[in-house]
Amino acid sequence: METEVKLAFKSKEELMGIINADWFSDYCLDVGEKRPVKLNNTYFDTKDRDLMKKGTTVRVRLYDDGEKTHYEHTVKYGGSVVNGLSQRYEWNVESDSPVFNVEEFRSKASRGDDDPEEILDEALGGVKSEDLISLCSTYCERTIYTFGFGDSMMEASFDIGKISGGNKTEDICELEIELEAGDVVDLKEMAQFIVDNTGAVPYDQSKYMRAIRLLDSADE
Repeated sequence: METEVKLAFKSKEELMGIINADWFSDYCLDVGEKRPVKLNNTYFDTKDRDLMKKGTTVRVRLYDDGEKTHYEHTVKYGGSVVNGLSQRYEWNVESDSPVFNVEEFRSKASRGDDDPEEILDEALGGVKSEDLISLCSTYCERTIYTFGFGDSMMEASFDIGKISGGNKTEDICELEIELEAGDVVDLKEMAQFIVDNTGAVPYDQSKYMRAIRLLDSADE
């Protein structure tokens, strides 16, 4: 289960300025200069968007850390989003292929992820690999820090980039704080602390849904 809060910022300077804020070192466990990782994401569905109708997201991500690259295939399913806080089932499989294969993913994910295999079957049920097409994409440079707050550990991802849907693009300028271990109450309080000390606002829409909105508006 993925549990995270998404906060939107007006500018790159405002977002990345957090790193130099006086309070940052109080909660950051790995203060120092970090090299961003480049993330190229492609989202897949059928032409009738059968996955979206089920509440499923299929993503193929290419990681580039400046030294090596690899693919990660991801399925997200269900959940809810309230005031920027989202909780969803999530499965991840490393791969050397940019092509998402439903049966291969099911086989590998069932051996390694914590979320229930039967839920994954619901998420991908009735969808064949050959029916999947690329719908939209996102690109961002992600700088990751580890936060400690209360009794919890969190991964804070500073994302700067672009969302593409059809012939339209939109900026990414957001902070994702994901609960790694501990209590969701601490996650909420950490997010509220950042909101209170910056110009951030909670954001409920995922990068994928933003890309779909652009795609649909491009067709109008």
